[in-house]
Amino acid sequence: MKTLPEIFENNRKWANEIRAEDPDFFEKLAKQQNPQFMWIGCSDSRVPANQIAGLMPGEVFVHRNIANMVVHTDLNMLSVLQYAVDVLEVKHVMVVGHYGCGGIKAAMGKQRFGLIDNWLRHIQDVATLQAAELEPLDEEARFDRLCELNVIAQAENLQRTSVLLEAWARGQEIHIHSWIYSLKDGGLRNLSDAITGPKE
Repeated sequence: MKTLPEIFENNRKWANEIRAEDPDFFEKLAKQQNPQFMWIGCSDSRVPANQIAGLMPGEVFVHRNIANMVVHTDLNMLSVLQYAVDVLEVKHVMVVGHYGCGGIKAAMGKQRFGLIDNWLRHIQDVATLQAAELEPLDEEARFDRLCELNVIAQAENLQRTSVLLEAWARGQEIHIHSWIYSLKDGGLRNLSDAITGPKE
């Protein structure tokens, strides 16, 4: 296990490597934040947005929570989204889930965890709505499919937020993507067509 001094030493090495490749990198980074991408992902420590997407610091604006949820009353997520859309003017918002998600697994079980049960209820709602598709599957396939269906549902929630509806109404170009990441092979997969405007 890494110790805190090791983390600071790793940081020094990383910063030196970046400066060796591009001596002006940090100076340019400090002057401007101009990402084209926003990533709404899971808090899981195995799913680092920049590394998975092969993007450098400054190229992706990130919001993470348990099971990559877009909840209409989550002022934290909505504030991050509004800043990304209205101020940074991102062009792409990706909802990115992952197979093996602990939040999805917890939502599938009967165990109670306390406060987080309120958050997991949103995932259980997705499972209830998709019961006809999920019930015939074995447990492992059901787990994987619920990870996917949750991403799609959150992307649909995203396109109904006031932030996106207002942006599209004023002609701003924004694409919402539904992606899933595999911990087994490191691959990203697209789950559905991009949402490029409000649905009828």
